[in-house]
Amino acid sequence: MAQHPQPSERARDLVRGAYDVHVHIAPDVMKRRIDDVGLAARFAELGMAGFVIKSHYVPTAERAEIVRKLQPGVDALGAITLNASVGGLNPVAVEIAARGGAQFVWLPTVDSTNQRSCLAEEPEGAAPPMWAQLQEDLRDAGMEARAVDLFDAEGALLAPARQVLEVVAKHDMTLATGHLHADESANLIPHAADAGVRRMVITHPEFTSQRMVLDQQRELAARGALLERCLTTPLTGKVAWDVWFGHIRDAGPENSVVSSDLGQPFNPPVEDGMAIAADLLLGRGFTEEEVRLMTVHNSRWLAGAEPLDGAPAHQAAKRPAVVGGKA
Repeated sequence: MAQHPQPSERARDLVRGAYDVHVHIAPDVMKRRIDDVGLAARFAELGMAGFVIKSHYVPTAERAEIVRKLQPGVDALGAITLNASVGGLNPVAVEIAARGGAQFVWLPTVDSTNQRSCLAEEPEGAAPPMWAQLQEDLRDAGMEARAVDLFDAEGALLAPARQVLEVVAKHDMTLATGHLHADESANLIPHAADAGVRRMVITHPEFTSQRMVLDQQRELAARGALLERCLTTPLTGKVAWDVWFGHIRDAGPENSVVSSDLGQPFNPPVEDGMAIAADLLLGRGFTEEEVRLMTVHNSRWLAGAEPLDGAPAHQAAKRPAVVGGKA
């Protein structure tokens, strides 16, 4: 297995209490580096608060509940991603996931119209996403479902998408934009805010199929969305490190949340991801306070967790009780 950066003790201390809000771990339909129970044990040893189990294909709330019972000190959180395998923009699926304790709702990723139609080429030497082969297998088998649209031809939000936003708001879940086009995210976020969604995150805006420009990032941050800076995006060569760091600085660390997006067998251990990112940020001149804001405070806000000392004032708002689940 390849050699990977070893986090410093300084970085380990800085990210204590953080959630990694974007991990891809086993069991999954693709090979992963570690399973959820194993990762929870590693997080407990390192003083990490928890993680959000992301699957492009299946809901993960039930898995997360089992992990929490096996490792009570680590807050594993479930999620649902609105791809074809769960019926796309399916408000019933979101409602059931919420009642099962899921915290995150990702809008379409691999089945988004944007991802399906993306013609952007990966930079030379970039590692392709692991789901690309599975999507190709489904196409070859004649099982490719229609792409999942949120808007009609005139740009109006479709009724199922509006219902999804209402369910997310009702349960105070976290809405992530998935692999929507940057313009779709810009259209969506005002609708989500108007529907009462409090926790919003723009999923890896530097990713190949998104390439969100800085002005759009700033605009959406002003509407209350956090910008997710996934370690794997520059780590696997999908964007230059200078661009990644530059966007964080120029859009403002207060508007960014760091996640790993790890779990692939060829990438670093998942439990090291947040601390590796912290070391890299410190090396580029970000302060310890800025790093802790991006890795700990902002991740805890998206996770619906209690704020820690030093968190921004707006994050002190309590999560309301929900029907079912663990909240």
